[in-house]
Amino acid sequence: MSRVITLMPVRLAATRLPNKPLRVINGKTMVQRVYENVKKALNTDIAIAAGDQAIVDECKKFGATAILTDPNLPSGTDRIAAALKELDPDGSKYDIVVDFQGDNINVDPKVTLPLIEMVERTGCDSLAISIGTSHGAYKFTPAQCTRDANGRLVPPPLAFDVLDAVMKELPGFPIVLHGSSSVPQEYVDIINQYGGKLPDAIGIPEEQLRKAAKSAVCKINIDSDSRLAMTAAVRKVFAEKPAEFDPRKYLGPARDEMERLYKHKIENVLGSAGKAE
Repeated sequence: MSRVITLMPVRLAATRLPNKPLRVINGKTMVQRVYENVKKALNTDIAIAAGDQAIVDECKKFGATAILTDPNLPSGTDRIAAALKELDPDGSKYDIVVDFQGDNINVDPKVTLPLIEMVERTGCDSLAISIGTSHGAYKFTPAQCTRDANGRLVPPPLAFDVLDAVMKELPGFPIVLHGSSSVPQEYVDIINQYGGKLPDAIGIPEEQLRKAAKSAVCKINIDSDSRLAMTAAVRKVFAEKPAEFDPRKYLGPARDEMERLYKHKIENVLGSAGKAE
């Protein structure tokens, strides 16, 4: 049986409703009501990752465990990570952490149970989710896209709201994006220039992949990009030197182009440079 803790990030700062967690609703503060809903619905340990001392003081009144975190932390996920370090410093106490937002007054905490069960039953150590990526060089149809001034397809954005929702339910859980090649147009143009036929081939914009890489996404699959790089280089050699038959003379440029692509991706897109252990 997995050891599960539900952590509720709560802070006073809010532009739409300041001091929201301490607002009284039918005799109880919002933070107390959400806490009691979670306690009733989920058979897990529960703690509140507080951004303010006033929240800690309020939690003491109704017997909740509250950890004071840095008020300058940028997100609830960061607040949860900070609280977890205090509650489970060496990571040996809990297997699963559930993020339940402290203002989810009308959300039934039981909605988290299927995700908890999935992680428990499968024992998976990463999760590939669908947010708009797909395999190959034709990830979107023209009907799904717009076109820029040059007539190239502009794909729809990835569903970052889905990614954010999964990260809230499984904070810190490693996410994988399959089918995330950018389909570099420079390679598509070379392939088409030298006899290929890749009309309207389009991929995931690199700036969106960079955004994803800064989140819980820890693996991004981009194999189609290397295939395009290799194909473009080989086609170029065969077109410019039709008498060439030595594999070293056309696979060498292909290898060099793939190396250039990978270096760019590692340094500028995936953000993984210098992180090998």
